[in-house]
Formats: sequence, structure tokens, C-alpha cells
Amino acid sequence: MMKGKLVMHTIKDVAKIAGVSTSTVSRALSGNIPVNDDTKKRVLDAVKQLNYKPNFLAKGLKEGRSNAIGLIIPDIRNPIFPALARGVEDTARSNGFNVIFSNSDENIENEINSVNMLKNRWVDGFIFATASLDCQHIHQLREENIPVVLMVRNIEESFDAVVTNNFEASYNAVKYLIDRGLKKIAIINGRLSLSLYRERYEGYKKALEDHGIDFSEEICFNCSMANGNCYEVVKNYFSTHRDVDGVFATNDSKAIEAIRAIKDVGLRVPTDISVIGFDDIQISALLDPQLTTVAQPLYDMGKLAVEKLIKIINEKSKRKKKPQIDVVKSELVIRNSTI
Repeated sequence: MMKGKLVMHTIKDVAKIAGVSTSTVSRALSGNIPVNDDTKKRVLDAVKQLNYKPNFLAKGLKEGRSNAIGLIIPDIRNPIFPALARGVEDTARSNGFNVIFSNSDENIENEINSVNMLKNRWVDGFIFATASLDCQHIHQLREENIPVVLMVRNIEESFDAVVTNNFEASYNAVKYLIDRGLKKIAIINGRLSLSLYRERYEGYKKALEDHGIDFSEEICFNCSMANGNCYEVVKNYFSTHRDVDGVFATNDSKAIEAIRAIKDVGLRVPTDISVIGFDDIQISALLDPQLTTVAQPLYDMGKLAVEKLIKIINEKSKRKKKPQIDVVKSELVIRNSTI
């Protein structure tokens, strides 16, 4: 053999060394059809000896599949999405699938164009982290029997999804502030057209109600992109009001801007105002003060979403099953931004 030449072994080479047929090798590697332990060991030993890499593309074409999935996210610059996307990509790759990413920028036309492009490229299914009330194109995919899994944001129970119990997590975060003796707690929320922000808002209100604290629209700050800079919204309020003693921000980015705004008007965190965020992005533990926040297992959510999608793809020709919504556990991580 010429030195430095790359040798590409085939399934026939594996079968020859293992002393079995190529179909037996396929069964042993797929894991879908039982193969006795001794035969499977011989096949795996041969695979290791040859450093054999299965040709997933050829396998997919033979089965009428592309072994590619589309992942639609709002914006990869949003700190929660790299961890989610990495969980999707790592798990997809280990299962022989490629992932094609697309940023929607929260623009429905962009999203529809991306979906149409990916459909034309024959992806096997979609994961959406963008679901909003305006999502007829996602319903259309379901009508076309194209596998879909929602992640982070949910629409309704007719879709498979991986989400956090946003209501419960927000309730517990606000309850923690109340249990620390705080009496006037503001919320910094996002677009209420998104289910996660509606659920976090309802959790906030319910915690106040259950603990006898009056709800006030005045300290419900809507810091969606459409309403401008969160920093400015918070700074403008605290420049003239000093009565709030706690802030619940419905994501960590909003919490970080709030802390900066609070400091810039001469108040201290947490001495004057305690702040809690949501998501536990990587930078949260590196702030001064370190941010108390609700931790979502973002990587694991991405992993679970792609596992669900691959299962649906593999069972596509079988009897349809009722969609399953997996609710992952969140955790309140206590740091220095709360008293």
C-alpha cells in the first residue's frame, strides 16, 4: 500500500473479517433488528480493526431519506441558543444525521422561506425554537406528514415538544424573593405573543397573589425588541422611582441590562434591589454580582429534541402516535444578586 494513501473500507470488508454476510453487518450496526451477541461482537471487532465508517448518506438514499434535519432558531447570537444548538448537533451527528441551521430573526417571512428551502433540499424533519402564534407553516408541515419537534417554545398539545415548566419556574423564583422579605417586585418580560413569556408572566402574578402582594401594571416592564432597549426602560423608571426592592427578569440578558441600569442610577444590587434572571447562560456566574437565575438544561433540551425527532422519523411509516410534550426540570441557582 502506498504510504499516506487513505484506505476507505467497505461493508464487504467488515463482513469478510467478521465471517458474516453484509446484511448481517447492517443489522448489527443499525440496532433495529436483533443479532446474537457473539455475531455482534465479531462485527464490532471488525469495525474497530478496520476503522470502518458507515456511509450514512448512501444508507439514507436507499431508505428514501436524506439523514438531514432542519433547525430553525430565532438568532444564534442569543446566548441560550448556542447550547441548545450544540445539543442538537452533537446528538444528530452521533446518530448519522446532519443539521442545517437557519436564523429566523423573529421574522415570519424569513422563517417560511427557510422552511421552503429546506423542504426542497429534502430534510427528514424540523426542530423549531421559534414557535409563535403566527405559525401556520408549522401546522402545514404536520399536514404534509413531515416530522416536527418544538423546542423551548410550544404552541399546543398537537405537537411533540421539549419545554420547561415556565409557570412553575417563575412562580418559584418570585416566591424566593418574597420569602426573603421583598414586598414590591417588578417583572421584565418579553413578547406576550410567545408562550414562554406568557407562562412566566402568569407564574409571576400567581406568586404575588398567593402571598397577598398587590399586582401593579406600573412595574411590569415589557422589554421586547419592538419596545426598544431594556437598559433604557429600566433606567428611566429607577431614575425617578426608588420603591421597588426586587426584579424578576424573564431571561438573563434582560437581568444583566437591569443590573447595569440599576447601578447607573446609583442603586446597589442586591442591597437596594435583588435581581433574578432566567436561563443560566454562561456569563451569569461571571457577573458582579453573580446572577441568581433559573437554570434550564439547555444542552440536554437540544439533545432530547433531536432524539424525539429521529424517533418520529424512524416511525414515520408506522401508526401515528399521540404527540408527547417532555417537560424538563429547571433549578433556581442562588448567587449574589439577591439578598
